[in-house]
Amino acid sequence: MKRARLILASLSVAALCAVAAGAGWVWSLGPAPLGRNLETSHVVLDREGRLLRAYATKDGRWRLPATVDDVDPRFIKLLLAYEDRRFYTHHGVDPRAMGRAAIQLIRERHIVSGGSTLSMQVARLLEPREHRSFGAKLRQVTRAFQLEAALSKQDILGLYLTLAPYGGNLEGIRAASLAYFGKEPRRLSLGEAALLVALPQSPEYRRPDRQSARAQAARDRVLDRAVAHGIVPPDEIARAKAEPVPHGRKPLPTFAPHSADHIVAQEPDIRIHRLTIDAPLQARLETLARERAIALGPEISVAIVAVDNESGEVRARVASSDYFDKRRAGQVDMTQALRSPGSTLKPFIYGLGFEDGLIHPETLIEDRPARYGGYTPENFDLTFQGTVTVRKALQLSLNVPAIAVLGKVGVNRLSARLTQAGAGLVLPKGEAPGLAMGLGGVGITLNDLTMLYAALARGGAAQPLIEKQGQTAASPLRLLDPVAAWYIGNVLIGAPPPDNAPHSRIAFKTGTSYGYRDAWAVGFDGRMTVGVWIGRPDGSPVPGLVGRTSAAPILYDVFARAGHTPSPLPPSPKGTLFAATAKLPPPLQRFGTADGATAEPPRIMFPPDGARLELTAGRAADLVAVKIAGGTGPLTLMVNGVPLPASGGRRSLFFQPDGPGFVRLTVMDARGAADSVLVRLQ
Repeated sequence: MKRARLILASLSVAALCAVAAGAGWVWSLGPAPLGRNLETSHVVLDREGRLLRAYATKDGRWRLPATVDDVDPRFIKLLLAYEDRRFYTHHGVDPRAMGRAAIQLIRERHIVSGGSTLSMQVARLLEPREHRSFGAKLRQVTRAFQLEAALSKQDILGLYLTLAPYGGNLEGIRAASLAYFGKEPRRLSLGEAALLVALPQSPEYRRPDRQSARAQAARDRVLDRAVAHGIVPPDEIARAKAEPVPHGRKPLPTFAPHSADHIVAQEPDIRIHRLTIDAPLQARLETLARERAIALGPEISVAIVAVDNESGEVRARVASSDYFDKRRAGQVDMTQALRSPGSTLKPFIYGLGFEDGLIHPETLIEDRPARYGGYTPENFDLTFQGTVTVRKALQLSLNVPAIAVLGKVGVNRLSARLTQAGAGLVLPKGEAPGLAMGLGGVGITLNDLTMLYAALARGGAAQPLIEKQGQTAASPLRLLDPVAAWYIGNVLIGAPPPDNAPHSRIAFKTGTSYGYRDAWAVGFDGRMTVGVWIGRPDGSPVPGLVGRTSAAPILYDVFARAGHTPSPLPPSPKGTLFAATAKLPPPLQRFGTADGATAEPPRIMFPPDGARLELTAGRAADLVAVKIAGGTGPLTLMVNGVPLPASGGRRSLFFQPDGPGFVRLTVMDARGAADSVLVRLQ
């Protein structure tokens, strides 16, 4: 009896020692890795969760995070049938599987199967071991119990879907599905799902891009197991086995690369980024930009921004024609580059004129030669249209009328209004705002220009562009009052479209910068605003690059590829005036007048200031012509301060010089406005 008690006590002590030793060993392992600090790839998603771009980890691995919801349900069924049938009932270790593995080891005298559950495999993936051993297996068992105690079954499956090896530097089902099939794992076919179940068992031995026969054999074994367990009907298995196995890897998506680069650099500690971009539209517009750039020339780039009018969210941003084309400086973001906008600021000049009550779309305005000090604006085609309506002046992008209106509303006021609305205008170093600003003498980005046009579509309320999903929209900023903004849209929708394009679909404006360096087209309908820029990123001239013929067709193609028919512009707001020119209030019938006569100051158009005029053999008897524009009659011409006889209403005057030498010519109108030039007769 005493001996039995002694043996029992010894066994108890031994058991306690074993438990203590086991507990000490478990304690020595440290906390269980739960994957919370796992380094995964930066992933940039579109507004619907579709992948735009992914980035490799620091060690060069494609490890895209994935959850059960990201995967086709049939994949999960095949995975559990092949790897861990009792996954949802065990607590980390499957005794039956472990027993089977032990019997196979004793019978075959080598490891036939490890009996590992998915929980044990996750433990091994979180703590990789180079060699298989009893100690390593015991560690996996311990960690599996710890994982099951700390995480849900869905979380454990998510870790497996993120970490499972698929050959080379591919980890996780999402990276594998994209690389081998070019699709997300939620869209897998049965054969594709079976292949991805089989690969993690021996990822290098079965790599389909190197060992397609082995990969196919492994896939078929998974399918056979599915039939044996009654998961899939036999006729579907036959079709799945007939599917080809991929023989190579596809590149991972690289959509909106500039936007992706920006958000990752801005938020380096966040792994999953969501943008407002629409991936299908982005893909179509990237293809469009690449095709058009190739057609335009080897060093030409194209940038496109598409914005939702209501929310201000960016639906697509193509910052260059080809991100990987070094010759086109593809990695330079041309939506953020400062460029000369050409004539694209003219609508805002007229908008201020509408707002101030100076003009109406049907107001008559002069398109004739004019000079402002040393500045003489000319139209693009070097011709003049004479008297036109403001509507036609803007639709035809006439320069002289736009500068005349700008002179009235004020350059500083235009600059301040655009800046207050959120546009970053940059003048040449050392220069102040001048009238040339209305024709492109200022720097602006495509993003900001598109934002300003979206404000026109929104009734004059400007809102910063939003590209990050969930970003709080800033309070709208006033650009123009609703009536002025509506007038602009109503005028621009009647602008002549590109050849073979439909009329009255899009309110748009084109622009060409000085020296043919930049071609623009910006337009909107009731739903979307689009900005297009074309040029060389280094700013070199491109002869023949004109907004109307180069950028406008791309603008119309963008709307055609947007996937919806053009939406009508908003209805006219309260206070809109509908009237023909003759029915307008008298001050609005003709620009710059209260009584029908021109109120522009007189300008000496010929001879220009500083000119040298040849007299015939030095004869003083020659008459010299003086041509005058503007002014309120009667006009008085003075030669060296001496007035000539009254000229009545004539605009071409003549005087007889005293002989060679310098002559000061001055013209004064009935209001006292004057202009003067100094010329040399020789």
